[in-house]
Amino acid sequence: MTGSGFSLSGLPLTLPAGQSASFSVIFAPQSSGSVSGSLSLVSSTAILHGTNGKHNGSNSTTSTVPLSGSGTILSTASTTPGQLVANPSSLSFGSVQVSSTNTLFEAVTNTGGSSVTLSQATIAGTGFSISGLSLPLTLAAGQSVTFGVTFAPQSGGSASGSISIGSNASNSTMAISLAGSGTAQGQLAVTPTSTDFGSVTVGTSKTQASTLSASGSSVSISSAAVTSAEFSLSGITFPLTIAAGQSVPFTLTFTPQTSGSASAIGSFTSNASNSTAETLTGTGAAPLQHSVDLSWNETSTVVGYNVYRGSQSGGPYTKINSALDASATYTDSSVQAGQIYYYVTTAVDSSGAQSGYSNQIQASVPSP
Repeated sequence: MTGSGFSLSGLPLTLPAGQSASFSVIFAPQSSGSVSGSLSLVSSTAILHGTNGKHNGSNSTTSTVPLSGSGTILSTASTTPGQLVANPSSLSFGSVQVSSTNTLFEAVTNTGGSSVTLSQATIAGTGFSISGLSLPLTLAAGQSVTFGVTFAPQSGGSASGSISIGSNASNSTMAISLAGSGTAQGQLAVTPTSTDFGSVTVGTSKTQASTLSASGSSVSISSAAVTSAEFSLSGITFPLTIAAGQSVPFTLTFTPQTSGSASAIGSFTSNASNSTAETLTGTGAAPLQHSVDLSWNETSTVVGYNVYRGSQSGGPYTKINSALDASATYTDSSVQAGQIYYYVTTAVDSSGAQSGYSNQIQASVPSP
C-alpha cells in the first residue's frame, strides 16, 4: 500500500472456492490537502495434479486499487447554541407630554456560537411603537441589531408595555419591558390679548411690551407670525420652551408705512392644548410739515435778496431760494423734524452785485 494516511485491516485471509470476504481500507490524514495512493492485492491459487488430490505448485496474481482522499481542518469555534441578549433589558421613557414623543434605542445581540434568525417582534402597550427593525433577520454569532422604540402618550398617566422577540435561539422568546408616563399638555397665554399703539407718525416706530406664560405643564413654542408687515415681534428666539408657571417678555413694534388705521394678528405655534394670539391695532399719522419763517430789515437800494442755509454754525451755507426774493421775508418748507439749521442772507443791487453774508440766525425744528 502506498500513500500517506492510508492503512489496511482484515488481511491476509483465505477464500475457499466460490466464497467472498471483506476487508477495510482506512484513511487518517495527517494534514490538510489532497492525498493519493494505491492498494496492491496479491493472491495465489493452488494447482492440483493426478487423482490423489495432491497439489504441485501454485499461480499468483496482483490486483491494484487506486486510493484518494482529502484532509480538512476541523473548526475549533464554539458550537454553543445561539442566544439573544437585550441591552438594556428594559426601557424607561420617563415623563412625556401628551402630543409629544420620546425615542430610545434598544440593541439585541446574539451571544451564542451559532447564527440566530429573528422571525417576529410584537409590541404591547398603548403609545409604544418600533422603528428600524426589518424581519426576518439573521444574526451571526456575536452580531447585534439596534432599533428605535418610541413612546407617544395619548393621555396623561402611567403606561407600560413590552416587546416580544421570537427567534430560533435557545431563548426562543425574549421580552423587553417598557414604561413611561404621559403628562397633560400645558396652556399658553399672552398678556395683553390686544394692544393698541394709538397714533404713530408714518416712518417712525412705537413699541409695546407683552408677555408669554405657561401653565399646567411646560410649553414648547416653535414659531410666531404677524399678519401685517407694519407690526413686528422681537426679544425672543425660537424654538422656545417655557416651564409651567414661568413667563417670557417680548416686544411688539408698530411702524406705519401709510396714513390710516392698521391692524394685525400676532399668533404663536406651540404644543399647548390651546391656541394663542394677540390683536394689534394702530393708526398711521401723516408726518407734520415743519417750516422756518425768516424776515430781515429791508434795504431800499437793492432789488432782491438771496437766502442761505447751513447745518452747522458758521457754514458752509447753500442757497435755498430758486429765484431772487424781492421781499424781506422767506419761508423754508424743506426742513426736517428734529434738525437745527443756520441761516444768512445777502442783498443784490441792480447791477447784480451781491453783498456779504448777514448776521447768522439759528432755527431749531421740533420733533416730530
